[in-house]
Amino acid sequence: MSSTYERINRLPRQSFFLLGMRGVGKSTWVRAVLPDALCIDLLDERLYQDLLADPSLFAQSIGHLAPNDWVVVDEVQRLPMLLNEVHRFIESHRLNFALLGSSARKLKAAGVNLLAGRALNKTMFPLTAAELGADFDLDRALRCGTLPLVWGNPEPPAVLEAYTQLYLREEIRAEALVRNLPGFVRFLPIAALFNGQAINIAGIARDAGVARGTVRGYLEILEDTLLVHRLPAFESRTRVRERKLPKLYWVDPGVVRAVKGQLGEVTAEERGPLLESWVLTTLRAHAGAWTGEAKRLCDEIAYWSPHQTDAEVDFLLRRGDELLAIEVKATDRYHTGLLKGLRAIASVPGLTRRVLVYTGQRSFRSADGIEIWPAERFAAEAANGSLWG
Repeated sequence: MSSTYERINRLPRQSFFLLGMRGVGKSTWVRAVLPDALCIDLLDERLYQDLLADPSLFAQSIGHLAPNDWVVVDEVQRLPMLLNEVHRFIESHRLNFALLGSSARKLKAAGVNLLAGRALNKTMFPLTAAELGADFDLDRALRCGTLPLVWGNPEPPAVLEAYTQLYLREEIRAEALVRNLPGFVRFLPIAALFNGQAINIAGIARDAGVARGTVRGYLEILEDTLLVHRLPAFESRTRVRERKLPKLYWVDPGVVRAVKGQLGEVTAEERGPLLESWVLTTLRAHAGAWTGEAKRLCDEIAYWSPHQTDAEVDFLLRRGDELLAIEVKATDRYHTGLLKGLRAIASVPGLTRRVLVYTGQRSFRSADGIEIWPAERFAAEAANGSLWG
């Protein structure tokens, strides 16, 4: 099995932020595409302390570079004050910067919009099926996730357990993101249980023994450190109003299982939410792919669940005025009952395609035009830009 994989990301022609959860492969990728760039790694504790004490050392270290040269600043969220100098050198020296980070929290607080229009905002996700190619295995992806540091390791459970401790140590404690660390530690596994569900602030607060406002702050931390995504409910332009509560999805199946302390074989109860989270991460990864030639996958992703019916569709993609509905079912056997939500959504204006993604092996079409795809075909269609037909 290959230890390295070609990523779907492509190097932008201008400065950019590249955010992504720890271990997703940002540093490895940037070293491959910018081998000659000057790299400033803020995980180097001595360098970090020097720059913290005297930020002018940053300007001294890059002042000799020529226009259009690249500078990589890894873990930039550790010293957001450097963004002022980045801004100045983009303007005055025409340098290009790759600004890597595993948390958007301090960057947002520092006002990243200082670089608006001067640095693109990009995200890197765990390895996709397209990137893994022949090595991809859906059962393994759902059991252990697809973080590069986990996928290439012979002992995924041990790596995932260490990952959660690294997250707590490096992101949460070291960066002082929370005042009440024990409360956050109690909150994490409870939030993991809500993978694929509408967010119940009151329920999480009760189970974690913290205030509702604290839970809201904790959820923001999970989102800012790129571990989770809050999927909004679709809002139509008709009088029928959809539910407002967002759903919580963890970006990587292995990480959410590690946070729960459940790293054995995937249970039947887990399989559905894990498959949904894998599908959503696949969609987000290809929607944010940096290939300028490819037709964009979508502008927005939401879920559909109108008040007047118990029917629901997991993902509704919008591209311009077009909509594409995707329902996900963790079953190998097809039956017409799986199409309930996709049939209920048929009359929504702008809907151009309805797809059921399941874990069976056959692709076919129902009598009313719903397409049934194996999960591997879905991944291939998303990767080659043919999801919309």
